[in-house]
Amino acid sequence: MPITNKEVAAVLDEIALYMQLDGENPFKTRSYTNGARLLESLEEDINTLVAANRLRELKGVGEALEQKITELVQTGRLEYLENLKRQFPPMISELFEISGLGPKRIKQVYDELQVGSLADLEAACTSGTLATLKGFSEKMQAKVLEGIAFARQHQGQFHINKALEAATPILQMLRNHQDVLRVELAGSLRRRKEIIKDIDLVASSNAPKPVMDAFVGMPEVAAVTGHGDTKSSVRLKSGISADLRVVTDAQFPFALAHFTGSKEHNVAMRQRAKDRMLKLNEYGLHREDESILPCNDEQDIFKALGLPFLPPEIREDRGEFDVAQTPRLVERADLRGCIHNHTTYSDGHNTLEEMVAAAQAEGYEYLHISDHSQTASYAGGLKPEAILRQHQEIDALQKRLSGFRILKGIESDILNDGSLDYDDAILASFDLVIASVHSKLEMTEPEATKRIIAAIENPFTRILGHPTGRLLLARPGYTLNMDKVFDACVANRVAVEINGNAKRLDVDWRLIRQGRDKGVLFSIGPDAHRVQAYKNVDYGVGIARKGWLGPEHILNCMSAEELLAWAKR
Repeated sequence: MPITNKEVAAVLDEIALYMQLDGENPFKTRSYTNGARLLESLEEDINTLVAANRLRELKGVGEALEQKITELVQTGRLEYLENLKRQFPPMISELFEISGLGPKRIKQVYDELQVGSLADLEAACTSGTLATLKGFSEKMQAKVLEGIAFARQHQGQFHINKALEAATPILQMLRNHQDVLRVELAGSLRRRKEIIKDIDLVASSNAPKPVMDAFVGMPEVAAVTGHGDTKSSVRLKSGISADLRVVTDAQFPFALAHFTGSKEHNVAMRQRAKDRMLKLNEYGLHREDESILPCNDEQDIFKALGLPFLPPEIREDRGEFDVAQTPRLVERADLRGCIHNHTTYSDGHNTLEEMVAAAQAEGYEYLHISDHSQTASYAGGLKPEAILRQHQEIDALQKRLSGFRILKGIESDILNDGSLDYDDAILASFDLVIASVHSKLEMTEPEATKRIIAAIENPFTRILGHPTGRLLLARPGYTLNMDKVFDACVANRVAVEINGNAKRLDVDWRLIRQGRDKGVLFSIGPDAHRVQAYKNVDYGVGIARKGWLGPEHILNCMSAEELLAWAKR
């Protein structure tokens, strides 16, 4: 069975982690992470390259990487990684999920305390032993305990991008199957929730058995956990579980609506049907005499219940039943520009020219460059002289472009007191400044709110980047008084970013409508560090739709001229 580029990249990343645990040379370790990133962005199939003996054509692939990738592709296993893993307990990989506990610290607690699992780590914390290690403290021990609780709370959950990557080939296979009439994603993935527990699919067919057999026999399947005529369940190699339900075509709209959810939305829908002397379930909309009211699609179901069509993203029982007509929610095609992007000037993987060319290919009218600022030295933050060089390059490139605009920007770090990390003269040289927090995320709510508002009140701040600094499934981020933050944004004409990075998706969609109703504008940004990350915008659009945002609420639905006019102080 052929291996995919992403699967090979994941193995290289795993090698890098275990090499760090083993105390390997960091330059050698980095060659594997660089190789993983290369394969993730590679368009040509890795199996083809190995078969043609062309791996060495790839930049950065030397003899060692060539040998390991070839072995993995040809045999499906890699002895080098297996030998690395044998040096450590099998459960030590659990520790990688704890925020703030990197490979060096994991190696330390393993070497000194024989901690090889989450349970071992928790025991070391509760006994107070962890705090006695060099470089640790009681405060850090308490944070590790919090991290353990957070990791356990989110076990079995996945970022939306991973779920969509796993679901896409399944959906495509089913759409191409000769016995499938209709098929759609359902569940939290269709509602574009930020965290996904499993993949739900609903299909209609007159011959369900061949459809089910094809589903459980997919190469992506690691284990079959259920196999029936109407429902089958599998665990994918990615670790995500997937359920397929096959119904008749007449039942399809009802099954799709039911299994899309949410539970709260479904309860309200069933009550609405009951109020009209009807009964709604996954099999149909039943009259009192048990006959079924025919519905060709979901629109017909909503119409029968006296409702406009409600897009899947807003089916959370958070006010959707009060609307008189289908809300106009933002779509990817509404975005005219791409805001928040990094280049090789800081920690990006593509040059300015490459990022511009890719943005043009995506159909954008303008691109906002916002590399990291000087405080973010870990990310190659720009010193004033580097800003000057970048602006000169932008000006030179702009002269060669027609009908496309490059906006000069920066992602300026918000310092502990809320100030930005350049003087006013430098900040004034940018078209659009994003202000973001990247450090000291353990402040109290009043302290954090004061810090963020101070940054919002800076006359050069135009966008508040990923406001809480959360990392989904890793750390919760700031607790802020969002009422005060939104009020400050309105008073100072500062937009709030919806960061499309699937590990962030910050600001939380549950807060967006609150900000919108106060008059806050939002931007949707991919936080792209490579051209492939422009797809993050799709995740951001999903969150914007969950927050009931239309094009009129979003900065990058403006033209470049409109945006620049808005940005002027």
